Amino acid sequence: MSQLSTLPKPRRNVELALLLLALAVGIGANMLVGVDREKAFDSDFWFQSSLLAVAALVFHGVLRFRAKYADPVILPIVVALNGIGLAMIHRLDAPGEDTGNNQLRWTLIAMAVAIAVIWFLKDHRILRRFTFISLAASALLLILPLVPGISAGEILGARVWIRLGPMTFQPGEVAKITLAIFFAGYLSSNRDLILLAGRKVGPLQFPRFKDMGPMITAWLVSIGVLIFQRDLGSSILFFGLFIVMIYVATSRISWVVIGLALIAGGGFVAAQVFSHVELRIYGWLNAFTEEVYGRSPGGSLQIVQGLFGMANGGLVGTGLGQGRPDLVPFANSDMIIASLGEELGLIGLFAVVLMYLLLFTRGFRAALGTRDAFGKLLACGLSFAVALQCFVVIGGVTRLIPLTGLTTPFLAAGGSSLLANWIIVGLLLMISHTARGPVDTTPLPPAKGSEATGIDTPTEAVKHL
Repeated sequence: MSQLSTLPKPRRNVELALLLLALAVGIGANMLVGVDREKAFDSDFWFQSSLLAVAALVFHGVLRFRAKYADPVILPIVVALNGIGLAMIHRLDAPGEDTGNNQLRWTLIAMAVAIAVIWFLKDHRILRRFTFISLAASALLLILPLVPGISAGEILGARVWIRLGPMTFQPGEVAKITLAIFFAGYLSSNRDLILLAGRKVGPLQFPRFKDMGPMITAWLVSIGVLIFQRDLGSSILFFGLFIVMIYVATSRISWVVIGLALIAGGGFVAAQVFSHVELRIYGWLNAFTEEVYGRSPGGSLQIVQGLFGMANGGLVGTGLGQGRPDLVPFANSDMIIASLGEELGLIGLFAVVLMYLLLFTRGFRAALGTRDAFGKLLACGLSFAVALQCFVVIGGVTRLIPLTGLTTPFLAAGGSSLLANWIIVGLLLMISHTARGPVDTTPLPPAKGSEATGIDTPTEAVKHL
């Protein structure tokens, strides 16, 4: 293995300092919730805080041993967001409810799975071998909620859940990861074919019609999710993910123009044909109309109550435990941003959004730093998936766009979302480790020759780009 003469700094001590600050934020928020309930520093508080702290420090220790050059900012940001979410969910628990402790259990499971990803995935380029396996896995995950016997049926108007014993799980959350792996593998291998010139219209160079197969396929998948699963949010997320990744692979704005045209056309037809889409859009445009406010289903009560709650919070908020976010339906899941906006105020909400912004930028920085085409596309895709999910959720809560059923990453109640997003964190940390670490010019051992693996050495990847 040959390395650069000047080794980069691991920055693990910086991560540890930031991690302690992040734990102070999350545990401090939980403490304030306990003070309001007159249960500060009870046995539950110490137990929950200790579990979160131990899990975070174990994660940090694994990075020191397995990925010492990984980005030092990603883990503290995610721990802070997860801690704030745990505190707010615990605060919203009614007597007899156990959603907060259930979220903590899912947090520990998700962190354990992310640690396993870091421990066993020695090089992210290995995932390129599973390009078409990832496509098959994505199809299976999206079909599972429609399979009789394991389908949880229609919940809140959508068919996106499967039942695993006493629990429910949303396979589509994991599908965004497998789709990102497939898109990254396919686009990095077929970039030259996709770049073949087509017709030029003004300043834009459009692709040949026969080369638009991948985009049409991705569009049909997103429409299928909208039709059969009745899930507008996931439909937007999957297609948006592909548009961004094909733009990063080709640097051609024409793909974005085509994608937006397909979104506009599909959205217009969906609004005319599918009643649940029409109700969402009509409720968004006429949220303060009395008829729409009290309608069920498709009413705007949830949106309006959330807006009133955030308005009540003002600039500095009512304080944790002092507001009434419980008046908003699904305050601990779909509307947790509104709950935080009421009790932390505009300043607190801006701080949360800023942490998300830092998380996105660190993911994109890892993409810029890595030296293989597959890693660049995968890091961009995973980072954008989290960014788009945040935009769709926050935009829906603030009435910028229609409300969807997506969850706020790391904050909202939901084990499926936590698991998927912590896996994304593990993958981003591994890619950033490769990006920031010494240059390793040793190719991965091929299974049946280098062509069979489809994995670039760093030198080949640079030439490929």
